[in-house]
Amino acid sequence: MKINKPKQPAPIDVSSINKDAMLEELVETIGSKVLKLAFTYVKDQKIAEDLTQEAFLKCYKNWDHFRGESSLKTWVYSITINLCKDYLKSWSFRNLLYLDFAPKQTTVRDSVLDQVLERSQKKELAAAVLNLPVKYREVIILFYYENYRVDEISSLLQLSENTVRTRLRRAKELLQKKVQKETRDDDGR
Repeated sequence: MKINKPKQPAPIDVSSINKDAMLEELVETIGSKVLKLAFTYVKDQKIAEDLTQEAFLKCYKNWDHFRGESSLKTWVYSITINLCKDYLKSWSFRNLLYLDFAPKQTTVRDSVLDQVLERSQKKELAAAVLNLPVKYREVIILFYYENYRVDEISSLLQLSENTVRTRLRRAKELLQKKVQKETRDDDGR
């Protein structure tokens, strides 16, 4: 029996592509996704914006080093993830405390109760995902929010596919425990 392996995309020859135009197109097409990805790591909008800008700048500077073995999107994501991890290991992140003195006010508009509850549940789930340890958060974000397959996440994070599956399972278990705990806490009030 012959097993058909999925075809790998042909390597991209970047030497013939105008890097200014390609960078502009990348920013337009995946810029917001890269920003969201950075935010899931650092949990601060301004720092995420800085890291996103730095990721695209790094892509521009290293354009000639892109081997074309993956998609441009995967390459940019990989650079962004590495920058975020470096930031989280940095002295400034670990030793400086940023306080937001102005509490964020939310306005409640008249709307259907179901829509309010659904938004609330989505926010709670997003907050729970952001509170996961980085190794679980990154696989959840890439798998569920960015729709990457396990093999793509494995390649992107340089982990085995089994490790990615294990982290996905453990992350889901942690999220389920958190949701169940909050449900019990809400019922106990």
